[in-house]
Amino acid sequence: MTLVVQLKSDLTQAMKQGDNVRRSTLRLLLASIKNAEIDKHGELDDSEVLVLLGKEAKKRRESIEYFEKGERMDLVAQEKAELEIISGYLPEQMGREEIEAAARKVIEDTGAAGPADKGKVMSQLMPQLKGKADGKEINDIVTGILNAL
Repeated sequence: MTLVVQLKSDLTQAMKQGDNVRRSTLRLLLASIKNAEIDKHGELDDSEVLVLLGKEAKKRRESIEYFEKGERMDLVAQEKAELEIISGYLPEQMGREEIEAAARKVIEDTGAAGPADKGKVMSQLMPQLKGKADGKEINDIVTGILNAL
């Protein structure tokens, strides 16, 4: 079962159960997928859908941060509920130690010797960790390791 089919099936279930938050979140995700398919002029495969879901999750995390600064706890709760639903479809995120281990291996493989080699490391590391870790966290870890060399 593809991820899009799973989302559609879960939308049907949410509608039958009267779960309004889940229903509206899944509709929004399916609309984003449809827009991406229109832009691509074809269907998205599961890896492309996962990238899209990751972007949607990132939007929710950023919104939560801004709403907390603005003391809009009603909107924070709504965004957190949506983020929880979206996170259920994303693969397990890697921990900091796992990212660090992968980064050290790529640094060793590429022979990176300092901050100047960051582009070389990131270009090899990002495809490996795509969808498994947040790009900002990967960047912070690689920067820290390279600065320590």
